[in-house]
Amino acid sequence: MIRVLVVEDDPVAADAHQMYVERVEGFTVTAVAHTRAAAVRALERTPVDLLLLDLYLPDGHGLGLLRSLRASGHGADVIAVTSARDLAVVREGVSLGVVQYVLKPFTYPTLRDRLVRYAEFRGVAGEASGQEEVDRALGALRVAHPAALPKGLSGPTLEAVTRVLKESPEGVTAAAAGERLGISRITARRYLEHLVTVGSAVRGPHYGQVGRPELHYSWLASGR
Repeated sequence: MIRVLVVEDDPVAADAHQMYVERVEGFTVTAVAHTRAAAVRALERTPVDLLLLDLYLPDGHGLGLLRSLRASGHGADVIAVTSARDLAVVREGVSLGVVQYVLKPFTYPTLRDRLVRYAEFRGVAGEASGQEEVDRALGALRVAHPAALPKGLSGPTLEAVTRVLKESPEGVTAAAAGERLGISRITARRYLEHLVTVGSAVRGPHYGQVGRPELHYSWLASGR
């Protein structure tokens, strides 16, 4: 089993990360930490193979934690789970041993793909017969292509609907989402239903004063 430490300051997101990891065969979560200090304590008492690391922690940057771990000789691999899009940060993370980046918001299939690829990479052992085998081993970490969306859905519109959903803590109807984005209620509902299908959102009836209840959609997946 690959032992994982989840480091995430948001308790709801941390629970989601733990649930996602433990759904992938061959992985187990040994501890969850909400701060840099808690992560250090967990690493002192628990053997860990992989950190699922949020870079923005309340008591310090995740890369600062990683630098201190490398200075102390800790060799755990790292998958950064973050909203950080600064490529300078990405390059520094790679130099410190970050093997994958997962940008928030994300869905379970996205993280599952990264974990499966990491497990494949980790399972490579022995001496390579040549350059091709080395390339193949390193290639296990690369994402060949983004996960395909269902026919008729586009990435930019999905991002826009996701943003509306995250900005609506009380939930949003398809009609309200469509009005905010300038798209039809039917189109908005297709995207919202897709987010429910992939585990990023939940839906439930909302009872008003009169008439039939409306379906309200709420953000569920980790992210900020």
